[in-house]
Amino acid sequence: MKREISITADGSTTIHLPELDEHYHSKHGAINEANHVFIQNGLYHILKSRTFKSLNILEIGFGTGLNAIITLIEAKKKEQTVNYVGVEAYPIAAKEVQQMNYPRALGNIEAEPIFKELHTSNWETNRPVTDIFTLQKRKQFFSDIEDKNSFDLVYFDAFGARVQPELWTVVIFKKMFEALNKGGVLVTYSAKGSVRRAMLEVGFEVERLPGPPGKREMLRATKP
Repeated sequence: MKREISITADGSTTIHLPELDEHYHSKHGAINEANHVFIQNGLYHILKSRTFKSLNILEIGFGTGLNAIITLIEAKKKEQTVNYVGVEAYPIAAKEVQQMNYPRALGNIEAEPIFKELHTSNWETNRPVTDIFTLQKRKQFFSDIEDKNSFDLVYFDAFGARVQPELWTVVIFKKMFEALNKGGVLVTYSAKGSVRRAMLEVGFEVERLPGPPGKREMLRATKP
């Protein structure tokens, strides 16, 4: 399938799949979306709720590594140890990684070598990327996730329900519910009614929150 690099409204890059008319990140601003959905309403939200010796994060759709590099940068600011697991069935190519401009767009060019390391580190291996950030990338279909009570926070960043509806079902959200610890949180850019209902059905408490640029709302789900 053809893949194109495009520039989003905030100057950061994304990958566009023209056959599906789908972007890896919002065309209204890749970094803006990541910061709003996953950092402000996910990472910062859960760090306000309690103290973690080590915060365990699961990302559904590792993709370009944008959410991982921003989390690493923010964890350093907060002096918060993070164990980060990124699940991706179809990793992006090395030439695409080279065209992602996130460290520069974030005004953090010194993070460029670390961003590259996120992508060059071996799959299925725990890799200490910094003294407080450990990464494990899994080449895995989301339907094959079987973790139980292992994570404090889930970044649910799969392709949209329009192109991959099977990823936004009760079956998948039950896996997310089981993967989270009690009190754990899942955040996603989606606010579809069918997604909210699937979350409620598996036992999540669900909030509608203001969305990132270009979206009216997003969802945050908590495991009671």
